Amino acid sequence: MDIYVNGAAGEFSASGGSKNCRGTDMCSVFYMDQDSVWKVRKFVNETDQKIQEMVFQGDIHPTEPAPVISGCKNGLRLSCMRWGYPGFEKANVIFNARAESVREKKLFRNGIRYHRAVIPAKLFYEWNALKEKNIFSRRDGNMLYFAGFYDLIGNEDRFVILTTCANESMSAVHDRMPLVLEEAQIKEWILDDGTAWKLLCQVPGGLRRQADFEQMTLFMKK
Repeated sequence: MDIYVNGAAGEFSASGGSKNCRGTDMCSVFYMDQDSVWKVRKFVNETDQKIQEMVFQGDIHPTEPAPVISGCKNGLRLSCMRWGYPGFEKANVIFNARAESVREKKLFRNGIRYHRAVIPAKLFYEWNALKEKNIFSRRDGNMLYFAGFYDLIGNEDRFVILTTCANESMSAVHDRMPLVLEEAQIKEWILDDGTAWKLLCQVPGGLRRQADFEQMTLFMKK
């Protein structure tokens, strides 16, 4: 999910409201629906008012709001946050950070230490070098949970998704992928520093890949 603009990982050009990424041929987009939001609401301890008012039904891009799980006094809280930190240039947004080096980066130090979070998703998309779209989801059909963190920037909380080296199910498409957690790891990632640092090195489980262009090729051969 990482892209590079002016030497920074995971920057997105938001000028003119464009959903296109600059610097490479790939973008980061994930999908969330209202049924999935309700599933998350069942196991968190608090849900903020914005989540109750908003309806999530479609693709989520950098600079847009998304449901995010974070810590609170009572345990876990589901709230609405905007995706991406302000970039080094006015029109750019930093939406990814590398798990391998995130603790060393001054920009991310406060968030990764004090404000770890989990971003739920039904699926996400990745484009290969030929600009062919691939759809990734869990093989068992359950929710995906991306490790991330957030910080208060200006007057709102904004989050970043962590990426790691691609596993076998992802490497044919891209050399990076989201740091995907299991549902049972959510609370420890957010609330337990020692476990969180270990999870930064975790290899995500295998994912199911669907590709429209491959299905079309098979159809044409029949």
